[in-house]
Amino acid sequence: MSPASAPPRALVLWFPDWPLVAAQLGGELPEQVAAAVMEKGLVAVCSSEARAAGVVRGLRLREAQSRCPDLAAIPADSARDAREFEDVLAAVERDLPGVHVLRPGLCAVRARGATRFYGSEEEAGGAALEAVARLGLEGRVGVADSVFAAEQAARCASELRALLVVPAGGSRDFLEPLPIAALGDPKLASLLVRLGIRTLGAFAALPEAEVRARFGPEGALAHARAAGLDPQPIVPRVPPAALERTVDFEPGLDRIDQIAFALRPVGEDFVEGLRRAGLACTELRIQITDDAGRRSERCWGHPGQFGAADVLDRVRWQLQSGEAPHADGSRAGHPGNAWRSTGEALAAPVVEVRLLPERTDQLGLRGQALFGGVDERLDHGLRRLQSMLGHGSVVHPVSAGGRLLAERCLMVPWGEDVPSGTSAVAQRPWPGAVPAPLPATVFAEPVPVELLDGNGQPLTVDERGAAAPPVWFRPKPGAERRSIRSWAGPWPLRQRWWDPAESQRVERFQIVDGDGEAWLLIGADGQWWAEARYD
Repeated sequence: MSPASAPPRALVLWFPDWPLVAAQLGGELPEQVAAAVMEKGLVAVCSSEARAAGVVRGLRLREAQSRCPDLAAIPADSARDAREFEDVLAAVERDLPGVHVLRPGLCAVRARGATRFYGSEEEAGGAALEAVARLGLEGRVGVADSVFAAEQAARCASELRALLVVPAGGSRDFLEPLPIAALGDPKLASLLVRLGIRTLGAFAALPEAEVRARFGPEGALAHARAAGLDPQPIVPRVPPAALERTVDFEPGLDRIDQIAFALRPVGEDFVEGLRRAGLACTELRIQITDDAGRRSERCWGHPGQFGAADVLDRVRWQLQSGEAPHADGSRAGHPGNAWRSTGEALAAPVVEVRLLPERTDQLGLRGQALFGGVDERLDHGLRRLQSMLGHGSVVHPVSAGGRLLAERCLMVPWGEDVPSGTSAVAQRPWPGAVPAPLPATVFAEPVPVELLDGNGQPLTVDERGAAAPPVWFRPKPGAERRSIRSWAGPWPLRQRWWDPAESQRVERFQIVDGDGEAWLLIGADGQWWAEARYD
């Protein structure tokens, strides 16, 4: 192959276990702990501490926890991975422009331009490593004739030797001894292994026409990758417009009113920047960092679009609710679940606040509906109450799924989006749930009552049913007992048997007492509570 027709060399930057790194950057996981990211009930990524305890990819959560009881498991979040990777890309682009994002945690650049600027491929790779090192991250760099070969070179690099350069024209020889699983296609790899093809070199030695006839276009692409002829081009991304805003405080501020006052021009500039781009923010992510490096992060929704005053309200609510990092590193609520006043000092001075538009719409799509929707005066009044009393002071009910009646009503703060999937969960079948018509009065907490048999003893239920029919009922201990006109039950309710802390094993009765009131009762071991009343 002549130099003119030679494929362009690729430089790939790879971050091992990026989903875990992103969770640590987001403050969801502490560093140097046994942790795993779960996807579809299986371990997708695990830390070195977890691997040392025997945790590997593909294990179910229960098996992973049996091998490592202290395992911290979090769900996979592609949005989090991409969001945290943006800062890395910005740092790399300052030294190596023209970055092509393969996926969060993996990116590539054309080696030719970087080599001309830095003098050699080794120097270009070193510049990429220095760029991410300034962020406190460790990466691996591989340089080869194709994107696939460069990625494998980066994966073959080590902590002591973070840069591996494959000589020009040597990608096929480099890939030859690698296992067939490196293709990243489990189904194809499993089939090839059963056919006796266990390395990339053995797969590349097969005739291309026969591979295409047997495995189709996907197999032909994998064959080209194994031969070091990956056709994937490197297409530099267009850096997104800087819609987020960051304000730094030097020295740090420890009073909520001071922070809100300093953020006022930043909030106005944030909204104006979106308006100039023709966008309206409907979901806002706020990151607050204190002087110890601890970060609080929360995503806020809006039924319409955020204005400057709405942005300041969300920052103030996040600080008042105690979600700013505490001196002990926790982010629990304020003692006693009380809200901080705006003049109360925070546990640690805040040094940075970032405003990031998590979700945006075209500005013209966020107009007031002609019919339906929420009355503007009502919305304004409720938001005014929230500004005075706090974000959680005004809530509205949303139908949710569950077997207990209290679980089937989710209270959402005014202005927040309903959690995704709530409606679908509510529509699922819930064996053991109370059928319609539902009681009109549902107690926030079950009320202790007494359900007695004919001898005046608490009614008990075993696996065979009630020991005796219910005869007497007291709506509260010590009250005058009432006779029971009619009753139905018991119906067993069993849920979350695998979780000792959340498991439920109770019985349900429906009764009508002597005063004509109908009740829904739950009980276990002779103790009974009123879950709801039919008014």
